[in-house]
Amino acid sequence: MSTTSKTTPGTDPGKQPKDDGGDQDLGAAGSQLSTAPAEEAPNLPSLGVVGWSRWFWRQLTSMRVALVLLLLVSLGAIPGSLIPQDGVDAMRVEEFRAEHDILAPVYDKLGLFHVYSSVWFSAIYILLFVSLIGCIVPRTWQFVGQLRGRPPRAPRRLDRLPAYTTWRTGAEPEEVREAALKLLKKRRFRADADPAGDAVAAEKGYLREVGNLAFHIALIVLLVAFAWGQLFKYEGNKLIIEGDGFSNTLTQYDDFKSGNLFDPDHDLAPFSFTLKDFHGTYEATGPNRGTPRIYEAEVTYSEGADGAEKPKTVEVNKPLNIDGSKVYLVSHGYAPILTVKDAKGDVVMDKQAVALLPLDGNVTSSGAVKVMDGYRNAKGEKEQLGFNAFFLPTYGGKGSGMQSTFPALMNPMLALSAYHGDLGVDAGIPQSIYQLDKTNLEEFKDSDGKLFKQQLEVGDTMTLPNGAGSVTFNGVQEWAGFQVTQQPGSGWALGGAVVAIFGLAGSLFIQRRRVWVRAVRGADGVTVVEMAGLGRSESAKLPEELGDLAGVLYDQAPGAPDSSDTSDASDAPENDDTPESPDTPDTPDTHAVTAEGAEKK
Repeated sequence: MSTTSKTTPGTDPGKQPKDDGGDQDLGAAGSQLSTAPAEEAPNLPSLGVVGWSRWFWRQLTSMRVALVLLLLVSLGAIPGSLIPQDGVDAMRVEEFRAEHDILAPVYDKLGLFHVYSSVWFSAIYILLFVSLIGCIVPRTWQFVGQLRGRPPRAPRRLDRLPAYTTWRTGAEPEEVREAALKLLKKRRFRADADPAGDAVAAEKGYLREVGNLAFHIALIVLLVAFAWGQLFKYEGNKLIIEGDGFSNTLTQYDDFKSGNLFDPDHDLAPFSFTLKDFHGTYEATGPNRGTPRIYEAEVTYSEGADGAEKPKTVEVNKPLNIDGSKVYLVSHGYAPILTVKDAKGDVVMDKQAVALLPLDGNVTSSGAVKVMDGYRNAKGEKEQLGFNAFFLPTYGGKGSGMQSTFPALMNPMLALSAYHGDLGVDAGIPQSIYQLDKTNLEEFKDSDGKLFKQQLEVGDTMTLPNGAGSVTFNGVQEWAGFQVTQQPGSGWALGGAVVAIFGLAGSLFIQRRRVWVRAVRGADGVTVVEMAGLGRSESAKLPEELGDLAGVLYDQAPGAPDSSDTSDASDAPENDDTPESPDTPDTPDTHAVTAEGAEKK
């Protein structure tokens, strides 16, 4: 018995030449090892509107076009990563427009400031979606039809298949076919007796096509989840000082952005929370000095308008989940507590904490203090006060510079420089709360005629020149920055990604193959067994698997003595000195031959 593997040069194993005079060509046995649609060249002279429509649809739903569209989606996303986007950072977009007089109009016309909602990107996205659906639906129905049908009949000439073996046995053909059917089913082949009655047909490796279909379906799920998430998402940031609270309404956010179909008036989940305390500890020594060890915010929250308050600790990457929204802890800083008095000594700002923004890892912070109402100068005139503030949680002393040496509150110091006049907050033009608009402000001058500024420790008071008032540094509170997000479809996107990975692995590493076993009685009355295999692509594993199956079946239907050997022994001269050799039955001899015309044992 021998197992062979052979391939005609330039010929696909799944597309073999027709059998000369056979009632069934090999192409039928090797067909439908994949559900990929056959490529058909258009008959140009006969194409009309319907013909061209069909041709366009076939091109759109081909795998080649789907890959091109995937590439275009990837390329189209590049400008969205490199160019500031309106929906992400509108201020950066305005800065870009101010700095690039020539490029900005071109980018506006091309929609590069809002790539993901532009017409051209949406067109690519929709075409890819349609292409995948148009490819998946017919292939799925075709695959279901294959599963419901029988494995294809055995070709008349099994020795033409890439992997082949044969031997003669004394067992009855029916016994061999029954044993082969049981063996193939035990090895998880989908096996069935050939209607012709002389062979068993079996097929295996359906998970390859299942993986292929699962991969493409998962891509559709990913596209839908991504689109759903972009259309209905929202994201907002809020800085909260210890003791203050937050209610999930649009006016409460410091900044807010959402998808095109999100309605802030109706879609924001009703909840609120209060920052009770912030805990932060840091490495005090070693190469990681200043690295946070504990970074958590203690909050109490409630769902709905009348929900009961519940305690919760929010940590980095451990958000608070409330009714589909997630509250992340994203930043931390300090807020000096200040008391400001006017020229008469009346309090116009009573122990108010003013949040400052960190500049480095040691939480060196800067910002602005604005006194907008209630202040009167020495002449009794209404004015507004502004202070540039610079805060160091750990001041290293004179000569250390204006930088904190450690992020914790060990030696806090506040530096203020004073201005008076009009802050510009009543002009109706939005401005940052962390910067002073000095257009209509005048500097307070010291005795040398320079900008009046002073460094304060906790408890110190800065007296403004000419009896204009005073500022007292009462202490420090901590603040935490929270990001509230809602990203619908994220679970579906994750599930789609996992399924796509496993589906792709299945389509790459599982081989679809078919095996046929024919057992017929020969002219001399001895049963002839033939086994052959065919895979979608040439692989060394197919002959190995066929050899293994043949070895097991051979044990159940062992080889018969060769009649030619018996006749030769009886005709030998009696005085022949050559010792007699016992009859030796055929034994499985598996090998692979890859060149056409190579000898088969």
